[in-house]
Amino acid sequence: MPNLTSTSEFLLLGFSDIRELQILHFFVFLTVYLTAVTGNLLIIIAVALDHHLHTPMYFFLMNLAILDLGSASFIIPKAMANSLLNSRSISYSGCVAQVFCLFLFVGADFAILTIMAHDRHIAICNPLQYETIMHKRACIQMAVSAWITGIVYAALHTSCTFSITFCSNMINQFFCEVPQLLKLSCSNLYLVEVGLLIFGCTITGGCFIYIIITYIQIFATVLKMPSVHGQKKALSTCLPHLTVVSLLVFSGIFAYAKPPGSTSSELNVICAVIYAILPPLLNPFIYSMRNKEIKSAFLKLSVLGHFFSKTGSCKIH
Repeated sequence: MPNLTSTSEFLLLGFSDIRELQILHFFVFLTVYLTAVTGNLLIIIAVALDHHLHTPMYFFLMNLAILDLGSASFIIPKAMANSLLNSRSISYSGCVAQVFCLFLFVGADFAILTIMAHDRHIAICNPLQYETIMHKRACIQMAVSAWITGIVYAALHTSCTFSITFCSNMINQFFCEVPQLLKLSCSNLYLVEVGLLIFGCTITGGCFIYIIITYIQIFATVLKMPSVHGQKKALSTCLPHLTVVSLLVFSGIFAYAKPPGSTSSELNVICAVIYAILPPLLNPFIYSMRNKEIKSAFLKLSVLGHFFSKTGSCKIH
């Protein structure tokens, strides 16, 4: 195969050659994207404007929503544009940007989720020390460390992935996914990136084990609470977080742990949708369904929006 290291673009996997189906894919992705953006923006605005939500838990939730907003924005718009324009191409720099953003947002996302587990553990298992440990400066430092971790992790993966020699520019995925890019390699440098992926999975596995151990201790403490109301209140802040962690981890395992070369293009696309698109789409709903404070903040926003719209209409008249 020819050496395509200097290629200026890659060709992504097309959803369909039928124009009507391409338009359908565009509107499906548009609906998903607008839903994800709206849900995460509502959480960001609610936490920023409602002083009752100016606590460590909601500060980290706002960071998670920002990461999910970025995660949804680096894949879906390009897929929408390709479906609408009947195109499969992505520029080399665009592909680099997608790989970097994927690891940045997913890496920082999981770091924030691990910090949130630590926050819930202190709040429930050691409530008297909560304000001393989770003070404002400590929370900011934790959030900054999560973002820096994501940036470093993304820089390592991106530099290793695009240092290899590509013998083809046809990616068997609708975005620039690292496992599919490694299949295009005709040099042994891809082994470095494979090693980084294994290292990343090991770190992620360690964090997941820490979260599981943390929640075992949390549930043990909750079961000892004499008040049923106290138990429900504690679980209402823990179960959404645990659901989000499980969704991210198991969808990632499903996508990356499958044997290489043994799956069809359709299954690869389904796996990618599950781990790259579903979490930012579902996270706002998961956190708002059982959380009365988030629901209350959303209600205040809707009332405030209705008030301003009514005031504006009065001024017009």
